[in-house]
Amino acid sequence: MSDQNSSRRDARDAGDRLLASHPSEDPFAAAFKATRMPMLITDPRQPDNPIIFCNQAFSNLTGYSIDELIGRNCRLLQGPETDSNAVARLREAIAAEQDLAIDILNYRKDGSQFWNALFVSPVRDADGEVVYFFASQLDFTTIKSKELDLAEARHSAEREVARRTHDLSEALKAQTLLVHEVDHRVKNNLLTIASIVKLQARMSENDLVKRTLFSVLNRVEALSTVQRKLFTSADLGRFDVSDFAKDLIEDLVGALKRDDIRVTTDLSPVFVPAVKASPLALIINELVLDAVRRGLSDGGGDIHLEVRRTNGHFLIRVTDTTKPVSVNPEEEAFGKLMLETCAKQLGAKIVREVEGYRTDVQVTMLVEEAKETEA
Repeated sequence: MSDQNSSRRDARDAGDRLLASHPSEDPFAAAFKATRMPMLITDPRQPDNPIIFCNQAFSNLTGYSIDELIGRNCRLLQGPETDSNAVARLREAIAAEQDLAIDILNYRKDGSQFWNALFVSPVRDADGEVVYFFASQLDFTTIKSKELDLAEARHSAEREVARRTHDLSEALKAQTLLVHEVDHRVKNNLLTIASIVKLQARMSENDLVKRTLFSVLNRVEALSTVQRKLFTSADLGRFDVSDFAKDLIEDLVGALKRDDIRVTTDLSPVFVPAVKASPLALIINELVLDAVRRGLSDGGGDIHLEVRRTNGHFLIRVTDTTKPVSVNPEEEAFGKLMLETCAKQLGAKIVREVEGYRTDVQVTMLVEEAKETEA
């Protein structure tokens, strides 16, 4: 028992050292802890490659508390019906220090089963030695019955994950290995989720369900764009809102393929801390989607997007002129809730003015001078 306690203490100490190496304000370290995607880190340099850190999402998925997981090998999730071939492939990949994407039947603490889309990657130091294994999970139990329909989409996503993981591994040798790996996994899991939502929308014959799924897809793709821009930016600590806004409105309106929707923009470079990127992206996405939903997609019209600084504030403004059409009240209420929730998170103020066919929405928030500089 004392040896087991000692091993678990060693695993916990390793996890504490890993956390201490990344400041609490690091946006990607914070994302690892807060994301709904279950994630964990193991230490192959300790006996039996124990878990040294996992997020709350992984604890929620498995039913084990974080204290029960730290110091344990991931095999505690295996059970009577777990495929021995899948387990063998997982062990071989870890022994060979290779990436692996695999679907495996796992068990929660209460004995219930769940299908786990597991992604495992080694994390190497500057000398090429494997210092950690990083793993992310996706519970796809509810869609297992549609496995044949989803197989091609999943395989395509797995090939993309493998390709991007290889490219990323080369780039991360001289950078902060673990933080960039977390960012990469979040982005690719968003792409996987987007693929699943898109497939379900195409299969649905109900117009309301189809519209709802595509609105979810738009939001997931907005978050994917944020991750891509943060990862490719020369300054990972800052996010250019105008650059994102330009791409988003071009993608959203361009997808409609309508020459009767006229878009104008007034975009000045505005940089904000990277931790605010996701809620700001969702605010812009909701404002543009609201304009399209209320009439632009039916009768066309004009839409103007403005992003700039003014009098110590940061302003996002969307003005549209169109003949309004009736909107599904549930869609409208959810979009409004999304907008208000993101604004509340940022301490932003929303002002909406409607005059005839013209709707003007302004979102303002204080500029953080200590973290933001002019381009």
